[in-house]
Amino acid sequence: MYSKIVGTGSYLPEKIVTNQDLEKMMDTTDEWITTRTGIKRRHVASETDTTANLATRAARRAMEAGNVQPEQIDMVIVATATSDDAFPSTASRVQHQLGLRHVVAFDVSAACAGFNHGLSIADQYIKTGFAKMILVIGCEMLTRAVDWTDRSTCVLFGDGAGAVLLGASETPGLLSTHLHCDGSQHHILYAPNTVVQKNADSPFVKMEGKEVFRHAVTRLGELVDETLSANNLTQTDIDWLIPHQANIRIIQAMAKKLNMSMEKVIVTLDDQGNTSAASIPLALDIAVRDGRVKRGDLVLLESFGGGLVWGSALIRY
Repeated sequence: MYSKIVGTGSYLPEKIVTNQDLEKMMDTTDEWITTRTGIKRRHVASETDTTANLATRAARRAMEAGNVQPEQIDMVIVATATSDDAFPSTASRVQHQLGLRHVVAFDVSAACAGFNHGLSIADQYIKTGFAKMILVIGCEMLTRAVDWTDRSTCVLFGDGAGAVLLGASETPGLLSTHLHCDGSQHHILYAPNTVVQKNADSPFVKMEGKEVFRHAVTRLGELVDETLSANNLTQTDIDWLIPHQANIRIIQAMAKKLNMSMEKVIVTLDDQGNTSAASIPLALDIAVRDGRVKRGDLVLLESFGGGLVWGSALIRY
């Protein structure tokens, strides 16, 4: 038995904060942000939004796209670094809001690589026969985890949710996943839990940008080689690259590694900013709905985040 994506969905909050808006709040410019990151605007959750609410909206759209009813779903996996509570899981709230009674639900914490981790876990459950239909959701509200006076971090992040339904299939859809972690580098990108770390100086995201960039380019380059080798493929076999949307220069470096035109790379960074675990499923849903990604296309998903963690998923959509 194999697994295959049967539906995609996404949700973005209505409020948009542009680079021009940020110019009025701090010492920065649209040119400075755009040149260094590629970001022009980001969506920001309202005061009444919760991570679970965003995730549920994306999940419902994926269910509609796949024509899947609640009773067909066996499991809910939510990848997030911004869960509404320390416990219970955001997935348990999503399960309740979708009306899924007694369905297995849990969160995955792997920062910006969380969605690929969730996809890999779901793939194993389907291959073993434990489940036939699994909701995998990436959802973040990182605008609540940044210091809005720190231009080095607050300009980067946005809120949103993306979801896929992974279903059992007689033909391969999810061809392989590849996951890695280097915990020795956790200090260059992290957010302290001040409930546990009473001596934490602040609850906000901490990042050493240059070091993160250096590690990301190196590790993601290695990841591309690993994924291609594991599937006996060459660069030209890949139809689309859907990368984690963190920095346009990292994305361009990965496209160059694949000898791929940027026209074959799905980029949402300019409109959404870095939505962490939500960025890949958000980009996938947009590309599916606008007709770029079609059934039968070979799509490479790759991500890198705090941990340090990185991962890929190769799918035959």
